[in-house]
Amino acid sequence: HEILVKIHATSVTVADYRVRSFDIPFPYGLPFRLAFGIRKPRQPILGIEFSGEVTATGKAVTRFKKGDLVHGSTDDKLGNYAEFNCVAEDGVIAHKPVSLNHEEAAVVPVGATTALHYLKRAKLRQGQSILIYGASGSVGSYAVQLARHLGVEVTAVCSKANIPLMEKLGAHHVADYTHPDFPSGLGRFDAVLVAVDKLPYHQASKLIRNGGIYLNVTRPLPNLRMLFHSLSGKRRIVPGENPKDTPSLLREIDTLIEQGHILPIMDRIYPLEDIVDAHSYVDTGRKKGNVAIRVHPYF
Repeated sequence: HEILVKIHATSVTVADYRVRSFDIPFPYGLPFRLAFGIRKPRQPILGIEFSGEVTATGKAVTRFKKGDLVHGSTDDKLGNYAEFNCVAEDGVIAHKPVSLNHEEAAVVPVGATTALHYLKRAKLRQGQSILIYGASGSVGSYAVQLARHLGVEVTAVCSKANIPLMEKLGAHHVADYTHPDFPSGLGRFDAVLVAVDKLPYHQASKLIRNGGIYLNVTRPLPNLRMLFHSLSGKRRIVPGENPKDTPSLLREIDTLIEQGHILPIMDRIYPLEDIVDAHSYVDTGRKKGNVAIRVHPYF
């Protein structure tokens, strides 16, 4: 039931950084270590996302054949900072969109499916509004494009340097989180999506209309204020959670890519031998969109 993929490209995500460094916010350190390793990563080869070519298939494989170009993610199994990796046919894997090269395809499976999952949880209708905090990162940049495609009025929050990028992606309004007056004057929204956990809930809650929804991609445990608002019906709270049916989400994303509705935002591409520099750059927290790693040259 497995295929052997020759990895042409992978990526450096915040999750890769977390597994490598064990820089985990309190109180998530213990469960994270139990899942990924106590003293060091249980899987010594990191890398969640991949794009490459099928070089062999198991006897029971029906969806893929040798020579197919594919992309996907291996979640907590990691293993894509390598020349080859075995991937289950029923895992998070799909045929690579024809319009993308391997570096672009490699940065789609995690960020784009996460953004789509949370927007589906928000259940926003055309004409409603959303504020996306951390809009210039991987999840945020996909969320801006997806929300715009759904007909939702988008306010993107980023640094001043990234305002032109947000305007290019179709955000209706852009706010600079470094401005002294932030977040006053922004009004209230039907949803607030926090893609980078640097907007305290006591601030975010003031930006949400009664009955609106708060979505936090990175924080799996709600605090007491969140629980109170959720139980009282004042807010709907969706903390960090693993997307369900990710293979289906990836296929939906690929269709939107081929139709020209969304595209991956590429910041930097590093060769595999410069993987340390790539991680050091992502560690700064200043990447725009995505960072890819070229493993096997394919041209």
